Amino acid sequence: MTGVVPRVAVVGAGYWGPNLIRNFLASPDWDLVAVCDLDEARARRVIGNRTAVDVETSVDRLLARPDLDAVAIATPARTHASLALSAFAAGKHVLVEKPLAESAADAELMIDSARRAGRVLMIDHTYCFTPAARYIRDTIEAGDLGDVLYVDSTRINLGLVQPDVDVFWDLAPHDLSILDFVLPGGLRPAAVSAVGADPLGTGRACIGYLTMPLPSGGSAHVNVNWLSPTKIRQVVIGGSRRTLIWDDLNPQQRISVYDRGVDLTGPAADVGERTARAVSYRMGDMVAPALGEREALAAMVAEFAAAITERREPSTDGTAGLRVLSILEATSASLAAAGAPAPVQDHSASMIKEYA
Repeated sequence: MTGVVPRVAVVGAGYWGPNLIRNFLASPDWDLVAVCDLDEARARRVIGNRTAVDVETSVDRLLARPDLDAVAIATPARTHASLALSAFAAGKHVLVEKPLAESAADAELMIDSARRAGRVLMIDHTYCFTPAARYIRDTIEAGDLGDVLYVDSTRINLGLVQPDVDVFWDLAPHDLSILDFVLPGGLRPAAVSAVGADPLGTGRACIGYLTMPLPSGGSAHVNVNWLSPTKIRQVVIGGSRRTLIWDDLNPQQRISVYDRGVDLTGPAADVGERTARAVSYRMGDMVAPALGEREALAAMVAEFAAAITERREPSTDGTAGLRVLSILEATSASLAAAGAPAPVQDHSASMIKEYA
């Protein structure tokens, strides 16, 4: 498809669909040909006076269209797998909003179907396409922070209690997808621990704390909360050389890099013997890099088009979505076990073997 602008339809005109529709319409990389929703009136309201964009109420009819190369799915998670499988069977590329599917098993089916059909499967991990996330990934990759010793990610607000998922499944996919994107090798913990609380008696956790180990021997911690009167979107990444803070609600200074930390000197303790070590505090400069401002969804739809035209995997492919889902499933298992560590299923080995 090199040199040809791909044609796309958005399935779902509810909460997230209008954002995708707006960005596909504005993108020079796409031709939005249709919006599909069971509620025809809602779909027409979203597209407004765009007479060149058709409204469909049948997915089967939509997927049978010969003038369609790709679909973007913005429907409830329980429908993602069935819609994606139908789209691959019809020869279409697929973009799916988070989470990739309702379960890791469904996500594996989607990845398998995409590979067999020779089509692109991309997950809309929106925050991975922000200039801040790109800067963090490049900074860690360059070694400027040193070894990543800890991560503290906070995503709290006075939010809507969801009717079908707890606060982990609602908010933590953002934090997990960011960490999977910026950390070398992705996010691959062997196990996670999660505790939550439901002080309102809603039947699901409204406050949650998730902890997982890092390859450095350190720890990553994610705090999610629907009940906070203040909104915080902050990620702290502590390295052996520098510490980086991403404050997403501060457009004037989203990223701050601190050359400050703790240095240990002297011999390490022998087994069974306490050995004192000298502690020194490093107090260096703080740098606030200037970042360009571009809507993350605009960059995301551009990457979807590039993956199709260049015949490659997108930067947030199906396996990235599967890693996040595997951690969410382990989180639910740990929550049910009162915080006991729950293993994270590693799907990579079986999938690599299957397609080797």
